[in-house]
Amino acid sequence: MQSANETPAYKTVQQFSQKHTAFPIGGLRSAIFWKRQELEEAGAIAQVGRRVLINEPVFLQFVASGGLKNVRGGK
Repeated sequence: MQSANETPAYKTVQQFSQKHTAFPIGGLRSAIFWKRQELEEAGAIAQVGRRVLINEPVFLQFVASGGLKNVRGGK
């Protein structure tokens, strides 16, 4: 989790996918759909209107810690 005094580095799903090519847009959208609550609680994503923004360093840490090991309907 990110501390309050650190500035988040938000990117759109498309920007994140372009920078980190191991994460295709469809895969990111699927992960966000299935793991939205966990990602929001970790501070890895934020929603502004209809747009979902990815907090790059927190999202990558979430992935590294195994947060997306089971995505589709898995616990």
